[in-house]
Amino acid sequence: MKPSTRISAALLSGLLLLVLVGIWQLATTTGQAAHAPAMTPEQAEYAALMGQAPSAAGGAAKSDGFPSPAQFAQAAWTHLSHPFYDRGPNDKGVGIQLAWSLSRVAGGYLLAALVALPLGFLIGMSPLLHRSLDPFIQVLKPISPLAWMPIALYTIKDSSVSAIFVIFICSIWPMLINTAFGVANVRRDWLNVARTLEVGPLRKALRIILPAAAPTIVTGMRISMGIAWLVIVAAEMLVGGTGIGYFLWNEWNNLSLTNVLFAVLLIGLVGMALDLAFARLQKKVTYVE
Repeated sequence: MKPSTRISAALLSGLLLLVLVGIWQLATTTGQAAHAPAMTPEQAEYAALMGQAPSAAGGAAKSDGFPSPAQFAQAAWTHLSHPFYDRGPNDKGVGIQLAWSLSRVAGGYLLAALVALPLGFLIGMSPLLHRSLDPFIQVLKPISPLAWMPIALYTIKDSSVSAIFVIFICSIWPMLINTAFGVANVRRDWLNVARTLEVGPLRKALRIILPAAAPTIVTGMRISMGIAWLVIVAAEMLVGGTGIGYFLWNEWNNLSLTNVLFAVLLIGLVGMALDLAFARLQKKVTYVE
């Protein structure tokens, strides 16, 4: 991409961000200016029980509500300035929560890669193996990660290990399928030259097939990483304890929409960083004629 194109894209992205923040500010300002309806005694009692005491004027409940950009920025600064504090099971910094999530993702993803890459290589080189395993792959591939969680919890009896297993079982398929596809579609003339030169099977696999299939394999790994990061949030909402998914769900239970939005943005930024890392790796292994 030309430098001028990159600058133009960055300027356009910045402009879109400013427009979105402006709409956000306008929407929250309008909402705060509106008068809240009077509360019934039952609503006032419920608000008091939830820690939202009615104000003296008008009896409106003090609620976190939908935050303005300034409130969101203040909450984000509070979290990011002390990300590694630990004050008990339900009060940990976002740095600790992210570390737990990333460790679970790394464990499940590495297990999936150890299984998917060699098996996909074999499937791509063997039409017989492809035909025999394809029905199982097509049945298991579309199963939701949430459907695996009860089975994992019942059999493994450990919430963290169950989350790793769910990541493994859901991120294995893109790597497996893309590896098999890339290996099976290596150019025939390259394989014919290797056969003519009597290149051994191992040397042919490592020096010809693997470099040729590498872009497709890394594409599968990139898709799998996106799925793994997507799955861990849902899994941690169910198993609880630690992790960015649990942090998000806990803040929702605390009726703190500001912290929920902060967690959502943080999940998106970490996912983008992981995807950019694999995009860079994909660029390095892609041969451009």
